[in-house]
Amino acid sequence: MELAFIPSPSRGVLYLGPIPLRGYAFCIIIGVFVAVWLGNKRWIARGGRAGTVADIAVWAVPFGLVGGRLYHVITDYELYFSEGRDWVDAFKIWEGGLGIWGAIALGALGAWIGCRRRGIPLPAYADAVAPGIAFAQAIGRWGNWFNQELYGKPTDLPWALEITSSADGRVPGTYHPTFLYESLWCIGVAVLVIWADRRFRLGHGRAFALYVAAYCAGRAWIEYMRVDDAHHILGLRLNVWTAILVFLLAVTYFVLSARKRPGREEVVEPGAASSGGDAGSDEKAVDLDKDGKDGKGREETEDGRGEAADEGEAEADGARNEAGSGKKA
Repeated sequence: MELAFIPSPSRGVLYLGPIPLRGYAFCIIIGVFVAVWLGNKRWIARGGRAGTVADIAVWAVPFGLVGGRLYHVITDYELYFSEGRDWVDAFKIWEGGLGIWGAIALGALGAWIGCRRRGIPLPAYADAVAPGIAFAQAIGRWGNWFNQELYGKPTDLPWALEITSSADGRVPGTYHPTFLYESLWCIGVAVLVIWADRRFRLGHGRAFALYVAAYCAGRAWIEYMRVDDAHHILGLRLNVWTAILVFLLAVTYFVLSARKRPGREEVVEPGAASSGGDAGSDEKAVDLDKDGKDGKGREETEDGRGEAADEGEAEADGARNEAGSGKKA
């Protein structure tokens, strides 16, 4: 009997003439755009200026890509530097291989540089972009589907992933679609962060810490299901240990931050609030000018009426005097 399954694409690249269009790269690019778009909306809602998130992303994204690739190459160095391998492949990022741990770490460094140049607190920026990063990861994981990589153990479940490629030691068959599990988990993490941020008004980096902790909780069990080669420590994959360690660090930060700095930042971008205030002041100034002009006009009118009244009284007095003089004569 033919079992239901998720088919893999026959190829992960299309050619537009001589230009290769790679599904993996498209997923990364779309994810970045979604993260910046949502981060911008959340930043404005927190009192920041439009465009600031994109300006800082110019620093964070390249750093993140380099960090993600470095983590992957360092932890899977045998894929590039062992006998029979070509070390040049370490630079072929479009073929897959980005470690989220390195991407977040070095991406945070790039974001810190961008925030420092703008005089913006990094924790506030991180809170704004946290759910967008989770959505970006959810989209980016579909790049693994295009490359037929990072799948789980064999299964005959209706949602099993069919692997047809036999390159790099793959064995065709149906496996757990761990890319799909992680994609759905990341969507849930993004929704959780957005809800918690609205419900509890998280600030000072706690929304980002929640994202990190929630992601690590899911990554640990999803990583455990994967069957691709990986380094093991005490029987667990390296990335499982990394997820546990980062989870503990995120929870610790969340608790300590809530005790030391409860609530949310009043000002996230210096000058953003005053800009709106200046605009309001300008409008008030215009109104005042109008009122001033109107008042001045009214004053001039009243003065004119006063002068006319004084002249009329003077003429009346003159007439009375003349009449009095005539009677005396």
